Amino acid sequence: MIQRRDLIQAGTLVLLLGRAQLASGAAIVAVRVWPAEDYSRVTLESDTALKAKQTFIGQPPRLAVDIEGIELNPALRELVAKVLPEDPNIAGIRVGQYAPGVVRLVIDLKQAIKPQVFTLHPIEPYQHRLVFDLYPTQPPDPLAALIAERLKLKEGAGAPAPATSAARPGADPLGDLIARHADKTPAPGIPAVPALPARGNGTDRLIIIALDPGHGGEDPGAIGPRGTREKDVVLRLARRLRDRINARSVNGHTLFAYLTRDGDFFVPLHVRVQKARQVQADLFVSIHADAFYTPRPQGASVFALSHGGASSSAARWMAAKENKADQIGGINVKAKDAQVQSAMLDMSTSAQIKDSLRLGGTLLSEIGRVGKLHKPRVEQAGFAVLKAPDIPSVLVEAAFISNPEEEAKLNSEAYQEQLAQALMRGIEGYFAKNPPLARNRSV
Repeated sequence: MIQRRDLIQAGTLVLLLGRAQLASGAAIVAVRVWPAEDYSRVTLESDTALKAKQTFIGQPPRLAVDIEGIELNPALRELVAKVLPEDPNIAGIRVGQYAPGVVRLVIDLKQAIKPQVFTLHPIEPYQHRLVFDLYPTQPPDPLAALIAERLKLKEGAGAPAPATSAARPGADPLGDLIARHADKTPAPGIPAVPALPARGNGTDRLIIIALDPGHGGEDPGAIGPRGTREKDVVLRLARRLRDRINARSVNGHTLFAYLTRDGDFFVPLHVRVQKARQVQADLFVSIHADAFYTPRPQGASVFALSHGGASSSAARWMAAKENKADQIGGINVKAKDAQVQSAMLDMSTSAQIKDSLRLGGTLLSEIGRVGKLHKPRVEQAGFAVLKAPDIPSVLVEAAFISNPEEEAKLNSEAYQEQLAQALMRGIEGYFAKNPPLARNRSV
């Protein structure tokens, strides 16, 4: 007769071996596709790590991938239906059992791409991930896109076309506007955004505010008790604030908002900073919704960068949590560009921090008029997303999404309106006391 101890020992052995050793191969547990202008991502999540060999074929453009150690299953077949018609990079996906234990995946592309294929170790809430990041070989220019959007808004409002376009037959108004968008002087030791030659006599100074909705794509951010995802509510808030910014001016200068993401996709922390510098933003406002491991904390917070230690243990904890976004969202740590940009992030200036504290204080006072504050002062910590060396940058935690009452407020149209108005007043108040640099940037 088998003794009870023997059964327990046998069960322990099963637990120690795990599913990977007992099963014949890995199993796909989920598949996801994240389309965006910047890049499209395909993610295969499995119970054990996957090995893949990829080949890019130029004509017609497609990426063929052989994934070893798996069999075709229903979850993997779902990938075919997950490609959206409006995906700017992926035309379709085909999957099939190429050989025993080998599944072939073919991603048909709409344009030439530079693929990055890499694996990610398990991190809550994900198991092992095999990631395909498909970057266009000619990436979109955020500055050109921003000015084109500004032109479209002006034409929709019935504004006259820029004088430069009428002055010369056949002139490209977008090209003229980009040419007149002069670069800021970078902080010492910081690589400059390429200087743009000034042409024309622009009269309408364009002030650009970079709005950074936190998280996105693979990274949902914090999740409230009722299932509200941080990435969703902060994107809605950022869009509301964008609409207000685009309808305002300060001392005759046009305000214009630029979103680091205007959809549900992941943007690495260093890329958020890079995007703000590429459009030569005057301010950077990263928007989040706090979470804590208990439901008691409540109220909004504003953070600026710290060169030294954090201003409180809570600020240090919050920075560490937000800085984990790259691990959750997933970046290719072997990519050379990411290493270069990460090095650049460590070069911030005291002047930038001083201006950021001014901006944060103005925003905090306005937010306090529409809701509770978690702390009455601007906190400081080493947030990676605030390390633009030449742009005043703050991170706004709109509310504690982990608090059921505040989760409901974040989902409320009325509260989102009030908060967007408060942030707008704060931005206007900052520029009223801190006029923008007199750059010849016009539209």
